[in-house]
Amino acid sequence: MRITDLLKSSAIALGVDLADKQAAIDCLVKLHDKSGNLKDAKAYKEGILKREEMGTTAIGMEVAIPHAKSEAVKAPALAAVTVPGGVDYGSPDGAPCKLIFMIAATMDGDVHLEVLARLMQMLMHEDFTAKLKAAKTPKEFLDIIDAQETAQFPDEAKAPAKKADGYQVLAVTACPTGIAHTYMAAEALQKAGDKMGISIKVETNGSGGAKNVLTDDEIANCDGIIIAADKNVETARFDGKPVYSTKVADGIHKPEELINKIVNKEVPVFHSDKKASSSASAGANESFGRRLYKHLMNGVSHMLPFVVAGGIFIAIAFLIDAASGVPQDGNFGTGTPVSAWFKTIGGAAFGFMLPILAGFIAMSIADRPGLLVGFVGGSLAATGSTFAAPGGDGSAVSGFLGALLAGFLAGWLLKLLEKACDHLPRALDGIKPVLIYPLCGLGIVGVMMCAVNPLVGWLNGKLIEGVSAMAQNPALIVPACALLAGMMAIDMGGPFNKAAYVTATGLLSTGVLGENEGPFMIMAAVMIGGMVPPIAIALSTTVFRKKWNAEERKNGPVNYIMGLSFITEGAIPYAAGHPWPVIPCCIVGSAAAGALSALFGCTLMAPHGGIFVLPTIGNPGMYFLALAIGAVIGAVLLGILKKKPVEE
Repeated sequence: MRITDLLKSSAIALGVDLADKQAAIDCLVKLHDKSGNLKDAKAYKEGILKREEMGTTAIGMEVAIPHAKSEAVKAPALAAVTVPGGVDYGSPDGAPCKLIFMIAATMDGDVHLEVLARLMQMLMHEDFTAKLKAAKTPKEFLDIIDAQETAQFPDEAKAPAKKADGYQVLAVTACPTGIAHTYMAAEALQKAGDKMGISIKVETNGSGGAKNVLTDDEIANCDGIIIAADKNVETARFDGKPVYSTKVADGIHKPEELINKIVNKEVPVFHSDKKASSSASAGANESFGRRLYKHLMNGVSHMLPFVVAGGIFIAIAFLIDAASGVPQDGNFGTGTPVSAWFKTIGGAAFGFMLPILAGFIAMSIADRPGLLVGFVGGSLAATGSTFAAPGGDGSAVSGFLGALLAGFLAGWLLKLLEKACDHLPRALDGIKPVLIYPLCGLGIVGVMMCAVNPLVGWLNGKLIEGVSAMAQNPALIVPACALLAGMMAIDMGGPFNKAAYVTATGLLSTGVLGENEGPFMIMAAVMIGGMVPPIAIALSTTVFRKKWNAEERKNGPVNYIMGLSFITEGAIPYAAGHPWPVIPCCIVGSAAAGALSALFGCTLMAPHGGIFVLPTIGNPGMYFLALAIGAVIGAVLLGILKKKPVEE
């Protein structure tokens, strides 16, 4: 067990002035207690004093190592102080002590003896102790110990300091789609923990569900939890533990900083207002805008599988009818029994898109009671229900905008209803979730949507008319495609990217092969815009190798696969490390590819990209030529504008 595994920076005090031995013991016990090493500081101090009664723990050479085994210790740990003026600790050589380590050991095992032996071997080197006494910061103090320990024990593996009863730090990572960011953040946190000697376990909330799930015992015994997520995760289980919530990108780019916040006790304790499973945010440090974004992404992430799978089924139906020579009229897509089957199944999945979006936005805000109001609100937005026409009015269909409004407003209104019901007698607690919340929530969302649908439906209609006009106007289709494709590269999975994607998918239903192909051209441009950034990065690391460091060159080729699979997030580590010029170059490359795709007349009937939807692409040869040109443009611009790394 390494010294640096047991000594936290929060348990180090440098340059202190201590009056006597008692003051030194008090100071070190307080450092242990502040660092969370003790269950009972008073009981542990009694153990230290009892050991001192047996004889001084000063070893000479201006060093003392007080120690004690105690039931009051949570896990083996160290604390340390430097005292430039020295303190009388009863040293055998009569010299005042200027460097003091205090060992806290549990009752099981002889860890304190192992640590004491290790310290004694290291402290025999006078230059080592001199460096420790002169250290200016806790980090410098730890670095000196680490260097000496590595030099004296070179064959020893530096393993993470897993606590005897669990992990020091726990983490949860999640992103809206649950594909790239989720696992990139998990990997970065795990690597940082290994490097720092901090034991860490990371739960991933990916597209395939939660993996490596944190157990109740692990949560109870950890020092704190990091939530690096762009969608809400279950947090009621963390009640009473220090929890730091941040965006998933920080998990990728600032893992050591996040771990240090937990280790150094810089995180407040989280208190949940839910007794059961909750998706409420644990981050009091989050802004309103960030919480709004997480609610939105919770809806979008649940909606995406319905859109992608349903859209591909519908695209297959179109392909079958096109190959069968079915006239491209109002029945196109259902002209054969097989195509009708695909169109019906795909349409059923598509039909859930708006209720799912609104339902999971509302659930993110108001937990499980919000699911009902959001689902119903999204359904009413899709049908265009009004007071005059409860069954639906085509001119009042508020669509995607209405579903967004239904999700947010219904969730917040139900949250207010829950607070209002807090004043009801406790005897009614059992019927609140099964009767009061659903009944009142249904009435609230029904009235709300019938009132807003006409207005939002009118606005939605005007927006669709405007974008559809651009899609049908040969003079505007190319600029529209360039704009939306460029948006896909601005934040590579963030709000701009999602806005472009949702705009394109919303227009798909208005397209007709041979008549109005503009929506299909826009869909193709948006998809190609998402594929260009990772491929441009991969090309640049291959051709302009001197412009990237060794790690970036090594990881670059993976982006060929990610780009061809329509995983834009593969370019994020490069964009984060070099915002200029990576982001502008990728935007230019994506916009160029989108414009060329439109100029070449390429279409796409599936709401997804990559090689998986190749059969649904119209004019595929020219489509991949446009992709190649856009990626080359981005790579060449990077080769021109990016500076060589410092290591070169």
